[in-house]
Amino acid sequence: MKTAASAGLLLYRRRKGLEVLLAHPGGPYWRNKDDGAWTVPKGEIHDGEDPYEAAIREFAEETGYVVQGQALSLGSLRQAGGKHVYAWAAEEEWDPVTLVSNTFTIEWPPRSGRTAHFPEIDRAAWFDLHSARLKILKSQSEFLDRLEKQLAQKL
Repeated sequence: MKTAASAGLLLYRRRKGLEVLLAHPGGPYWRNKDDGAWTVPKGEIHDGEDPYEAAIREFAEETGYVVQGQALSLGSLRQAGGKHVYAWAAEEEWDPVTLVSNTFTIEWPPRSGRTAHFPEIDRAAWFDLHSARLKILKSQSEFLDRLEKQLAQKL
């Protein structure tokens, strides 16, 4: 059953500066979109499921990688479309070249009667914060601000 809530994980690492891992949604609707289209890897919270456990599960399903590190809560926000999103951040290294995403099926092309399979995420990449702010969905950019603020407070 679909819910109006999702949970996700934002990986980060420190290189010359702070970098975050964002995911590009798969499927024909996102194929030619770049700036403002990337997202925190996330997915739906099942009925009765703990949001953090959903974030761990969804990240693994969408990337093929199981996060091991400690996570910082980035809280929640409401996306432009109304969906409530919970996010956590974990400091880990992961090579996006190893991406293995689950798939979804839709009728494609529309009204054709044919179905096609697409990956939930067609690619993932590390971005410095400036670039990430250009790439991420506008309604999720607050997660980047929250991460930056939390990490600055720990120094």
